[in-house]
Order: sequence, then C-alpha cells, then structure tokens
Amino acid sequence: MKKYTTQETKFILAIEKALDITAKQLPDDVICRLNEMRTAETSPSAKAFYDCYFENMDKAIATSRPICQDTGVVNFYVKVGTHFPLIDSLEELLIKAVERATATVPLRHNAVETFVEKNTGTNMGTKVPYIEWEIVPNSSELEIIIYLAGGGSSLPGRATVMVPSAGYGAIEDFVMDTMVNFGINACPPLVVGIGVGPCVASSARLAKKATLRTLGSHNPVELVAKQEQKIFDTLNAIGIGPQGLGGKESVMAVHIENMARHPSSFGVAVAFGCWAHRRMVLKVDENLNFTVTTHKGVSL
Repeated sequence: MKKYTTQETKFILAIEKALDITAKQLPDDVICRLNEMRTAETSPSAKAFYDCYFENMDKAIATSRPICQDTGVVNFYVKVGTHFPLIDSLEELLIKAVERATATVPLRHNAVETFVEKNTGTNMGTKVPYIEWEIVPNSSELEIIIYLAGGGSSLPGRATVMVPSAGYGAIEDFVMDTMVNFGINACPPLVVGIGVGPCVASSARLAKKATLRTLGSHNPVELVAKQEQKIFDTLNAIGIGPQGLGGKESVMAVHIENMARHPSSFGVAVAFGCWAHRRMVLKVDENLNFTVTTHKGVSL
C-alpha cells in the first residue's frame, strides 16, 4: 500500500469529504431555483412533486444518505496552475479519493467496463473517474468542479452537425425535439446545456460544461444570451413539469457555450442535468486551503 505525504493525505481526505457532500446536498443555486419553481407552480400534482423533492433533500442530510440512489459516474473538471504544489500527483490523488468515497459515502458501483461488461465495483475503470484538464500558466491555485453524472440525465444527450444554411434557429429546433422525445428520461425539471462548435466532439464537451455553470448565468455574448432566453422560454412552454407529469415549468436553466466553427458546418450538442443536479465547485490555494463556492457554510 502506497504511503502518501501529509499534504497528499490532506488533499485525498478533503476530496473524499467533497464527494460525500456533493452526493447528499444540492448546491445553493439549484435549491434556490427549485424553490422558485415550487412557489410559482399552480398544478397540485406538480406542487406535490416539488414537496417530495424537498422532503428528499431534507432526509438525505438528516440520514447522511445520497440524495439519489444513482450516485452517478464521478466527473472532475480541473483548472490547475502550473505551480500548484500537488500538480504531479493530482490525478492519482483524485482517483484515490473516489476509491475511498465509494466505500464511505457510499457511492453506488457505477463504473462498467465497456464491451467486456464488467462492473469494477470501485467507481474506477478505464478513464473513469472522468477528469478534464485546463492548465493555467504561472498560477499556484487549483479549481475543481465535481459533478456526479447520473444515468438518467445522460440518456437524452444528443449531438449533430448542421450545414450553415440551416441557420442558428435550427439549434432551437434540435434542442426542442430532443427535449420532447427524450427529456422525460432525465427526471425533470432539467438543466439544459447546449454546445455549438465545429464538430460533434467539441460541441458535446461544451454542452456538458454548459450544464455546470451557475444556474441563470448568461453567455457573455448578447446574441447568444438572447438565444438562451428564447430556448428557456420555449422549453418551459412545453409544460413537461416535474417528473414529466405536467406543470408550469420544465427546465431550471438553459446555458449555451460556443466556440468558432468551420465555414462549412457547425456542430450542436445538448446535455442535461436532472433536478438533483449534484455539483460542487471548490478552490484550493498553494497552502491547501479549500474554499467551497457552491454550498454556503460548507468547509472541507
């Protein structure tokens, strides 16, 4: 068994605790948005579902159990400075924290090796936990977004490539069709992330990252922000409601992330987060002081 340094052990235990909290307590912006939707709802059955959501959240904290039986595949979105003291061992430490959290949270065993169809029983496997890296030159700080990607919210994800003559209005049609045909599988109300770029692969990555933004934040480009609002209004007008059984609103937020594209094509992808949108954002300085920005009053 490998022996870790004091700093490494501190980091592992902090990430283990962060995974525990992420599985059991929703971030502040999600709770706030769900409460807004519950207050505005007029359908008795939809209100009852929102009441169940909040009862579920309360019991998860009171009993220290995950908020959903599907604890998801662990995703880490890492923005690390080149001078961060643990940069060389960071991947190993994150994986070790997942191994520990699987036993202590506990996290359901959700890592299945593709083709051989073997559940690893550890939430670890080939390229899992998923880690996406962004390197920041001349910085000694670290930012991590933890996201627990449940199977239900992953099912409706779709991506395609369009010809420019389709126009950017075709994005709304694509998202609308996806939501109507598949959105109910993701336990609405949903967080909708849309990625627009040069191909399927880049657009899909952008769509996933779009779901991780603070709910209700806007794309800095005014034209894109207007399209976010338009799609938000359109999707809510469908009236899918909580759990797909009807209600005033269907989505918690619509976020678009975009990049430059090739002149002859543009890719569009859509990704979803369920009502139990389990994410945490934490920042770490060079002295391994942890700050959680998504959960008020939480310390690691």
